[in-house]
Amino acid sequence: MTDQVGNLFVHRSAARRYADARPFFHPLVVDRIVRATGLQRVNRALDVGCGTGQSARALLAIAERVEAIDVSPEMIAEAEPHPRIHYRVARAEELPFDSASLDLATVGLAFHWFDQAAFLREARRVLVPAGWLVIYNSGFTGEMSEAPALRTWITEVYARRFPAPARRSSGVTAELVTAHGFALAGTETFEHRERMTADQLTAYLLTQTNVIAAVENGATPLPAAEAWIREGVTPFFSGGTGTLRFAAAQWTLQATTAAA
Repeated sequence: MTDQVGNLFVHRSAARRYADARPFFHPLVVDRIVRATGLQRVNRALDVGCGTGQSARALLAIAERVEAIDVSPEMIAEAEPHPRIHYRVARAEELPFDSASLDLATVGLAFHWFDQAAFLREARRVLVPAGWLVIYNSGFTGEMSEAPALRTWITEVYARRFPAPARRSSGVTAELVTAHGFALAGTETFEHRERMTADQLTAYLLTQTNVIAAVENGATPLPAAEAWIREGVTPFFSGGTGTLRFAAAQWTLQATTAAA
């Protein structure tokens, strides 16, 4: 996860939790990339802010080779090796690739940490003419089908105990991207539902930046944060597991003929 606002992912313990607990919804994104762009196969794709590699692995379905970068060595260290994925530590605003050398670039759950104008200029530089950039996000809504009251606990109790750190807007506008050599070709929202136990939801919430910030700055020891979250969510899982709703958004950008 690339972060120029204040890197919360340079801590090895946070990276390990991220690798263990984040839902692997990324194939849903790749399916939408194919439908939105018409791409069936590309020679070389770039995954920016790859984190522990889930997003990069999903791209293997349509890319012969994936270049995966993240500013955090700790996150890269947790990525599962693959012969067709090349992981490296690099900044989104200084992409270590030749101009017009990549067919597709993706950014998952990371755009809000970037210097967005600088990244878009770099993305336009490294993409081939008419190449594609896909930016997407996904987050837990707080909703659980079996226990609607969980949302109130998440939004009122949990969010007050662990307030969100500062970040930039995660949305993409035509005005923003046009200034840097892209056209906004499409916007899509979708959802995915994940079956979890109370322990799995606890583990997931421990990967959220609000909790990581509290743990890594010393405000709350990890065992205390884990115990507090587990105690809070467990009463909602009377059936053992629950169906949690995640909301996602995806923006498809195409490089214009010439970079701005």
